[in-house]
Amino acid sequence: MKALEAELRAKFGTRVRAAMPLAELTSFRIGGPADLFVNVEDEAELMHAKAAAYRASVPCFCLGAGTNLLVSDRGMRGLVVRLGDGFAKINIDDTKVVAGAGAAFGTLVSEVVDRGLEGLEFGEGIPGTVGGGLVMNAGAFGGEIAKVVTLVHGVTESGDALALTRDDVKFAYRRTELPNHFIITRVDFDLAHGDRDRLTARVAELKARRASRQPRGVPNAGSIFKNPPGNFAGKLLEGAGLKGTRLGGAAFSDQHANFIVNLGGAQAAEVRALIDLARNKVKEQSGVLLEPEVRLVGDW
Repeated sequence: MKALEAELRAKFGTRVRAAMPLAELTSFRIGGPADLFVNVEDEAELMHAKAAAYRASVPCFCLGAGTNLLVSDRGMRGLVVRLGDGFAKINIDDTKVVAGAGAAFGTLVSEVVDRGLEGLEFGEGIPGTVGGGLVMNAGAFGGEIAKVVTLVHGVTESGDALALTRDDVKFAYRRTELPNHFIITRVDFDLAHGDRDRLTARVAELKARRASRQPRGVPNAGSIFKNPPGNFAGKLLEGAGLKGTRLGGAAFSDQHANFIVNLGGAQAAEVRALIDLARNKVKEQSGVLLEPEVRLVGDW
């Protein structure tokens, strides 16, 4: 690890941090430190960092915007990279859109709708980045990212550039199949021409629906569980009496039972205990074993 740190500092200087606290970089505001952390600003820098970690046999993880994640209280071993502003560019050419993995998903939605392009309206209000949305095959209100993706560009575990077609990715409900330790750098979309006013109205409608249903102004990681086939996780959780259930600083939201919120000082272990409690209760009551949508990462 020391050799890797020295190599990274030679390349990135003070951008490299040891024992970097991750809680401040996650939407949950929960998580221990990363052994090593560095912001990278372009694909060449990411390739360098990944290759160095690979040679040192040190795991490398991309944090992104820190949404949809629960980082262990003990933190993350190895190297954590975060994509800088160089990965936030969005280019639009007629119906062809190329978005950097670090671009905010909401910003992408706003820009394409402003151009009268349809296919991504569902993403209004989805937190996180384009890269994170791709990893989770983000979707809502009948839409999902898989329907409009053509190419996914990224960097392999060993630090090589690689482009994947939509078929290569093998999209499924709220997940994708990507090569191990593959980090997305940009995504190509093929959208359709639409009526700008109609699209703007649709986005406003979805924004209002989210605001009325989901907790705002309190740290959370988005939906905790995936919706099981033919049902809704929130409905099952509320039916099991879990709405408002609290453990330490973490609690199921009073507004929407499929959200766990950090009421202040919550620990990852408390959130995980609530997840386990909920899965057991719902299974006992309805026979459905809920599958987590939030990703548990780090040293558990």
